[in-house]
Amino acid sequence: MPSVPLARALSKLGLLSRREAGPAIRAGRVRVNGRTIRDQAYRVSLTRTSIVVDGQTVVPPEWRTILFNKPRGVVTTTRDPRGRPTVFDLLGPAGRGLKAVGRLDMASAGLLLLTSDPQLANWLTNPVNAISRTYVVTVRGRVDESALSSLMTGVVDRGETLQAARVTPRKVSGRESHLIVELKEGKNREIRRLFATIGHEVTRLTRIAFGPLHLGSLPSGAWRELARDDIARAFAGAGRRYLYRDGKTAVTS
Repeated sequence: MPSVPLARALSKLGLLSRREAGPAIRAGRVRVNGRTIRDQAYRVSLTRTSIVVDGQTVVPPEWRTILFNKPRGVVTTTRDPRGRPTVFDLLGPAGRGLKAVGRLDMASAGLLLLTSDPQLANWLTNPVNAISRTYVVTVRGRVDESALSSLMTGVVDRGETLQAARVTPRKVSGRESHLIVELKEGKNREIRRLFATIGHEVTRLTRIAFGPLHLGSLPSGAWRELARDDIARAFAGAGRRYLYRDGKTAVTS
C-alpha cells in the first residue's frame, strides 16, 4: 500500500493542517510506531502505521464515501474565510471526516464525491488513471465545428495546455450552445478556461458523472451513501478493479 510523508498523513487524517503539521513534527510532538519522528518527510502508511500526536493515538475515521449533488452558490471547502456557504455547511454531521475528491467552483453544480478514504481520493484524481468527468455545459453564442475540433485538439491558456476528451453538441443556436463535455483531468476551472480561449463564456456548468458514477435523479443539495461494493462494481464495469486488503481499502487499475 503506498506511503506518504508524515506531514501529509497528519493532514489527510484530519488532525492537523499541512501548515500545522511541520512545526508539530519538528517539536517532537509526533510518534510513529513508538518512536519520536522529527522529519516531516518520513513516510508512513495511512492505514497501517501507529501515529500518536501529543499523547493521543490517531484513529483513522470510519470508511465512508458519499455522492453529493452540489448546488450553485456554495464553495467546496471545509471553511471559507469570506463567510460564503460551503458544502460542509449543507452536509452538517453527514460531512464529518470526509474530504472532497477534487472541487467544483462556486458557480458550478452537480456531482461531488466526498470520502474518508485518502487512497480512493488519490486514485480518482491522479491524472495517470485518466478517470473521466462528464459535464453539461451552456455557453453564450454558437460553437461551430472548428471550435469543437480545437477543444479536443488542445488549446493553450496561460502557458498550460487544456484539452477536452470529447465534446458533443446537444443544441446550438446563435444565442447559446448546450454541450456535453468530457475531461480526463481535473485542472483548475478547466472547462471555463477552455471555452474562454475560443471566445465563449460559460453560463451554466453541471457535472453529471465521475467515471462510472452518475448523478442520476438525485435532487440538488441531496446526497447518497456509497458502499464499498457500489464502487467496486462501478469501476469493475469500467474495466478497473477496486480491491480490499486486510479489511482496508486499496485501489488498483
